[in-house]
Amino acid sequence: MSKRGKSPTPSSDSPFPSTARRIWNQIVVGLNRRATDFVYSTEYQVDLGTKPIDSLRAQRIITYLLSQSMIGPKVVFRPEPASLKDLELAHSREYLETLRKASALEEVVGVEVWPDLHDQILRAQRSSVGGTILATRRALASRGIAVNLGGGLHHATRSSGRGFCVFNDVAVAILKARESGYEDPVLVVDLDLHDGNGTREIFAGDDSVFTFSIHNQDWSRQPARASLSIELTGEVDDATYLEALTRHLPALIEDFRPGLVFYLAGTDPAMDDQIGNWKISPEGMLRRDRFVVGQIRGTSARGTPMVVLLAGGYGSETWRYSARFLSWLLTNSIGKEPPATADMTLARYRSLARELVEQDLNNGSSSNDWGLTEADITGGLGPEASRSRFLDHYSHHALELALEWTGVLDRLRSLGFHHPYLDLDLTNPSGHTLRLFADSTKQELLVEVRLRIERNIIPNAELLSIEWLLMQNPRAQFSSDRPQLPQQTHPGLGLASDAIPLMILICDRLKLDGIVFVPSHYHLALKVRKHLHFLTLDDRNWFHAVEKAVEGIPLTQATAIVARGDLRDRASGESVDWRPIPMVLAVSDQLKKRIELEKASVETARPESSFDFEVASDITPQ
Repeated sequence: MSKRGKSPTPSSDSPFPSTARRIWNQIVVGLNRRATDFVYSTEYQVDLGTKPIDSLRAQRIITYLLSQSMIGPKVVFRPEPASLKDLELAHSREYLETLRKASALEEVVGVEVWPDLHDQILRAQRSSVGGTILATRRALASRGIAVNLGGGLHHATRSSGRGFCVFNDVAVAILKARESGYEDPVLVVDLDLHDGNGTREIFAGDDSVFTFSIHNQDWSRQPARASLSIELTGEVDDATYLEALTRHLPALIEDFRPGLVFYLAGTDPAMDDQIGNWKISPEGMLRRDRFVVGQIRGTSARGTPMVVLLAGGYGSETWRYSARFLSWLLTNSIGKEPPATADMTLARYRSLARELVEQDLNNGSSSNDWGLTEADITGGLGPEASRSRFLDHYSHHALELALEWTGVLDRLRSLGFHHPYLDLDLTNPSGHTLRLFADSTKQELLVEVRLRIERNIIPNAELLSIEWLLMQNPRAQFSSDRPQLPQQTHPGLGLASDAIPLMILICDRLKLDGIVFVPSHYHLALKVRKHLHFLTLDDRNWFHAVEKAVEGIPLTQATAIVARGDLRDRASGESVDWRPIPMVLAVSDQLKKRIELEKASVETARPESSFDFEVASDITPQ
């Protein structure tokens, strides 16, 4: 494949409006387009209830690529779940039979598996296998690149599963291609942090499939006829990682001359991965991906067909590494950074909200499978109707529908709460309350949020006030990784990152200027600070003084110190009590401009803080 230079792009201060930018992106992509297809299914999503695994990883990536006009719907293909006959190409019938039992799956995924979750896991992984089969077919047909936004289940062997991998999608796809008559050599480049042991074991006796893995620890030392395994121990950095890759991959490709390559572009080597131990920077990760693609696609005049799989990656930010790589792959240029996960979540919810309107949900048409009218969705007319609705607008049906469409109820079901029940209390004078229970018996409270419209905090602005927000899993236990914080009876549900985007959707719908929240404890203010801002410089300086005083103390202890009044003013020696301070997130353009102007004036003045606190001398943090 011929080399191309970096494509010109509008500068960051370009006067182009957003529509023009999208058109520009489409032109650039068209000029630089490689033959790249994408395979994706919503069935890839399964929430195991384990925090490091982001069940929305693939969805965030595809939403980003579509929203930036880097791809269109015509290059996104939906797979069918792999058949049992296909799975038997790589796995023994005896092993597949054992998967009927929840206990067999529990050994693979490491969590308790109840009936619904059992079906979801098998369906998700069979869909991932089907996705890799389809991506292989697309890559061979186009002699280009096909990306499966799933797959890379490389720990599954012929007779067992391990490390979240029930089936080995790469092995099934290769053997499916062989069954269809494909005979050329196949190379598997596995750059997941963990050893590609399952793929290597399945093809141990087949010298037409070469498995190449760079990993942090060997999972198996079984010899294979065509294999190179490189174990890099310790906290590996960019230089060590890239040196190993650049030293071995080019020679391997030259000697083996593959006709098809599978690239497991795992993002768990990254320095911020939640279970990884390597220290690869974002720049190092992208250099790795660009080098692999350059070597593989530059081995012949037309390029070697290539299947890209996500493989491992843990934490809510891991999708951004894949998004960077795929952005470069599609545009042949290093563009702007993908947005923060919270912004991507909001974009996804806003997209779903638009779909809700477009699906005839507010005109009572016959195509509306829910059988809802406009009054059901948005609230009826007149004061009596509005008083019977949440925030004088949303009906019970509308809220339940929104929770279904945004996937909140499905995520609760995946945690074992199979019949979540929505309940509203509109009688409290301090605000309207929404509660989600585990079921209609109302014995297990999962979510409780009290909201009201606030018109007095900022002149000429209407805000959505979060009076109370509780999200808890009554069936989970506190641990050293999940310590108990003030006001907590049970650990959280793992839905905190969805709360603010959902509130913003309410602001969008009700045309409110923003969100206001008054944290009752230090840890709550700390948690929302990246989204919400203090209104005055005095409030900001006061909180920063508290934060500085408890710096280095574990959050649980720091919160307790602040709550007990164990901080002292250095000058006066007086006790410092926590003071609930309003924090605001601007949603409307008008309020955003007001807050930005205030920030600019503060930055210009740069007045010094008069607050200086310390932990009381008789307090010894544990």
